[in-house]
Amino acid sequence: MSPTPILLLKTKSSPHDGYEDFFSAQNYTPTFVPVLEHRFLKNNLTQVRDLFTTGAFKNNASTPRRYGGLIFTSQRAVEGFAQMIEDEKHVNFNTPNLILYTVGPATARTLTTLHKKHLPDATIHGADTGTGENLAHLILEHYDNLHPTHKPSLLFLVGEVRRDIIPRTLMDDALPVGKRVGVEELVVYETGVMGSFEGDFADVVGREEGDVWVVVFSPTGCEAMLRVLGLGPFAGTGTGAGRGRVFVATIGPTTRDHLREKFGFEAHVCAPKPSPEGVLEGIEAFMRST
Repeated sequence: MSPTPILLLKTKSSPHDGYEDFFSAQNYTPTFVPVLEHRFLKNNLTQVRDLFTTGAFKNNASTPRRYGGLIFTSQRAVEGFAQMIEDEKHVNFNTPNLILYTVGPATARTLTTLHKKHLPDATIHGADTGTGENLAHLILEHYDNLHPTHKPSLLFLVGEVRRDIIPRTLMDDALPVGKRVGVEELVVYETGVMGSFEGDFADVVGREEGDVWVVVFSPTGCEAMLRVLGLGPFAGTGTGAGRGRVFVATIGPTTRDHLREKFGFEAHVCAPKPSPEGVLEGIEAFMRST
């Protein structure tokens, strides 16, 4: 049985990509089609630096700390934070009792590298939560145990496109006042569709002879993907359709809901966890049910 093509709508990580290694070993032929261009917002990342240098993450004699930690739900946000720290080698970012909350294994791995090198007194939590909603509930319990009375806010480093599930859950009016956790969002990167994506994707899909899986990692680029495949509101007008069936898997609920709510398209699979293993688990469950 020949390997099944799987088109990964993401930039291939360097020097190794976990999706390529995993799917190559699972009788799939992975192909990467970059979708996104990211631009870090240096002025806002400088604000993060200034918060560290002015002691916003530390207790001092006269005032409690302003922030107890940071939240990351995006690999790009972690990369921007890491780049800022690497660029500011003269600054000591290490902070006692700093909490780093993260939503998935990829962000946790990057944070772990940063933790070992620059933030040895920090701790990382939430790597296995998988979704923003799960992470928010973990934070509510974990942070309340750490700060049963006064709760410093959490700084949430985000892209300009994100869901509000975490701040909405942590600051929910239905919670007792003493249980709520303040969240301040700071946009540290912008995202756009690569100008070449639609044509590149059409070329790749058009070369496929049989069935193919497409894995979508972000709401950005969904419209171009559906247009190429002739799916959703673009049914029958695809410019790059191959000769077999096309199945769409999303990395998580954010992208699934975006496809559903904006385009009326229901992805065949939503990965139960944002990882290669989670994507395969979803694909295999779908194939068993058809």
